[in-house]
Amino acid sequence: MQKITGGKDISGCAVSGILNTNGKKIDGRYIIRSIANMHDRSNGLGGGFAAYGIYPSYKEYYAFHLMFDDSYARERCEEFLDKNFLIEREGDIPTRKTVIQNPPILRRYFVEPREEKLDKSSEDDFVIREVMKINSDIEGSYVLSSGKNMAAFKAVGFPEDVGNFYRLEEYKAETWIAHGRFPTNTPGWWGGAHPFALLDYSIVHNGEISSYGINKRYLEMFGYRCTLLTDTEVMAYLFDLLVRRHKLPMKIACKAFAPPFWDEIDRMPEKEKKVMKTIRTVYGSCLVNGPFSIILGFKNGMLALNDRIKLRPLIAATKKDFLMVSSEEAGIREICKEPDKIWSPKAGEPVIGLIGKGVVEEG
Repeated sequence: MQKITGGKDISGCAVSGILNTNGKKIDGRYIIRSIANMHDRSNGLGGGFAAYGIYPSYKEYYAFHLMFDDSYARERCEEFLDKNFLIEREGDIPTRKTVIQNPPILRRYFVEPREEKLDKSSEDDFVIREVMKINSDIEGSYVLSSGKNMAAFKAVGFPEDVGNFYRLEEYKAETWIAHGRFPTNTPGWWGGAHPFALLDYSIVHNGEISSYGINKRYLEMFGYRCTLLTDTEVMAYLFDLLVRRHKLPMKIACKAFAPPFWDEIDRMPEKEKKVMKTIRTVYGSCLVNGPFSIILGFKNGMLALNDRIKLRPLIAATKKDFLMVSSEEAGIREICKEPDKIWSPKAGEPVIGLIGKGVVEEG
């Protein structure tokens, strides 16, 4: 796939997210309108979306969205999939002809691991291992997403054009996240567009992760491989490691990524000070340095987080049972003229919404 390098613009990129905390589903037109209203934060070198709850008929299967450079890559990858998974259904990802240029081969597969291949691994750990093998070892093949009842849709283009290309108005989801990319130090290419997804986690990011090297080396100790040529990839894997594998609560994981400064910790009550010192000591290599605002989609929820000194914008709002987050207030007002509440989350403090529980952290 052609990889295009964009100019550096430290203020670029837009993120947006919508969650209905009662599990009501809305179609993709709303998230497209929200991210399109921040068009000038992108430059056409990357756009994408993740949606949750869109495959209810196959919710027990891992939904693999894949792209291939050519038919040879597809053939090799499908041989690999058939060897390791039972494929319940497969087909092209629906698209329409738009201004999106030179799309790769785009396919989706609903699969479950072959029992004899699991050995002592859990299904999730097996899927991660096989996803990493595809991205690293099968040239010209890339996994866009691999979770259950969710999927990522991304491309080189402005996000509104990407949404139109993938016909997102035909999907209904309880959670949508979106990204308009202005590549800074990494290539603009289909695999490097946001969101980055692994199992049920998907992440969109505005900013720059200067700790990428440390984060990447730490993740490699646990079997993760970073192959998609962008710093943001580490964030999806860090959430999987700390939350799914190490079973940390979301809020505690965020404290590892964007911890208080040491002088703040020293002023905390003794019990809280002990917890924070432990997090900073044990998970020091998970600290995400540099300016960032992120939105994380996951099964039954959504999370938004700023860096510790809030170098990238992030706005949150609620309207009845909807939680909305965006790089700009305009991205929210476009789809909700009069929110019940609108605020700027504190630096390093997560906003977390859960289906069935509402907004459990307001940042």
